[in-house]
Parts: sequence; structure tokens; C-alpha cells
Amino acid sequence: MLDSAIQQVLKPVLSRMARGLVRAGIGADALTFIGFAIGMAAAVSIALQQFTAGLVLLLLSRLMDGLDGAVARLTQPTDRGGFLDITLDFLFYAAIPLAFAVADPAQNALPAAVLLASFIGTASSFLAFAIVAAQRGITSTALPDKSFYFLGGLTEATETIAAFVA
Repeated sequence: MLDSAIQQVLKPVLSRMARGLVRAGIGADALTFIGFAIGMAAAVSIALQQFTAGLVLLLLSRLMDGLDGAVARLTQPTDRGGFLDITLDFLFYAAIPLAFAVADPAQNALPAAVLLASFIGTASSFLAFAIVAAQRGITSTALPDKSFYFLGGLTEATETIAAFVA
């Protein structure tokens, strides 16, 4: 719901940063892997109840997630890059609630399980729609820079990250 508005605010900043990364020879896939590794470090920090470190790493991971797409658009977006991006994003999104469950199972296991179940439903419908849209040649005019077309929703990346931070 908020992603389009947030992307409009962040796009100039990310584009400027991406130009510097392209000049330095850093590719989109490298940023995807770096962002994922930082995201997994965030999950480990959260599991170890190092919540401030987890927050900083989580936000840095999401910055890398924004930069990988910006770099891809300045160079050559690939199907491989789109696949890596969405796959590692979903693994990251699952790791954070799991980390909270590990940090305090008595308090957090049930809410984490509910959140993970909702992510499975969301991911399934998200990817199923993307497949149908690709088969039917449906594209997005609102988000033409994305690897594949998907429907926006009530909770997108911005809302998910805000919930993780809270």
C-alpha cells in the first residue's frame, strides 16, 4: 500500500548511490547477496536478543535490497537477478519472525508462526499472480521497472519492514 509512495521518495537517492556503485564495478547480483547476508546477520542478532544490532542490520539489508534494483536498472536487468532478488527477499522475510521466536519462544513462537503462515499465503498468491500475468502478457504501467508484474496489497515491503522494526 505504501511502497509506491516510498519508492518515489527513495528513487532519487537510490539512483544517485547506484551510479556510484556502477562506476565502482559493483553489480546488482553482488548487492543482492550482500543484502541477504546482512539480513541473515540481522536475524542472528535478533535471535541472540541483540535487538539494536538486529535493527541496524535489518535496515542496512533493506537498503541493499533497494540498491540492487537501482543498479540493475542502470546496467542490465536479468531474469536471474529478478529470481535471486525475490527468492532471497522471501527467505529474509521468513528469517526475521523465526529469529524473534528463537529469541523468546514462550512469548514469540505463536505470533511468529501466525506471521510465517500469513507470509506463505501472501507469497503464494503473489507468485501465482506473477505467473498468470506473465503467461497472459499483463504488465504494469505503475511499476515498469520491476522484474515481473505483481499486484500491490494492503501489506507490502514498507509495511512489513515497519512491523519488524516495531
